[in-house]
Amino acid sequence: MHNQQNPGTIKNPSVGAGSVKGPQLNDRDILNDVLATQKYLTDGFNTFVREASHERLHGVTMSVLNETHQAARDAYNLMFKKGWYKLTSATRDTLDQTQQQFTNYQSQFPYQNQELH
Repeated sequence: MHNQQNPGTIKNPSVGAGSVKGPQLNDRDILNDVLATQKYLTDGFNTFVREASHERLHGVTMSVLNETHQAARDAYNLMFKKGWYKLTSATRDTLDQTQQQFTNYQSQFPYQNQELH
């Protein structure tokens, strides 16, 4: 069976994941859980690092945050390599529209023409 991709979909052919599975966890399920957990942890560590008042604690937590980001990236790369994580490419029109949307937000920023001291 030939694995066809939709235009605009960026992914590798799926490896080792059948279309029907039982209630047991397979490698894809476990890796998906690992990635979701790493995303959750990085969100929490990001907040903690921003608000840490003790310099040494901030430094140690930054190291853990970086390791957690790397673990999330490694899980993502493995999922993408195995065809278990797909992306959709954006059209030029979508990119232009998004850029315009965020450019318009700049007019809403307070103090946009003033220097902050």
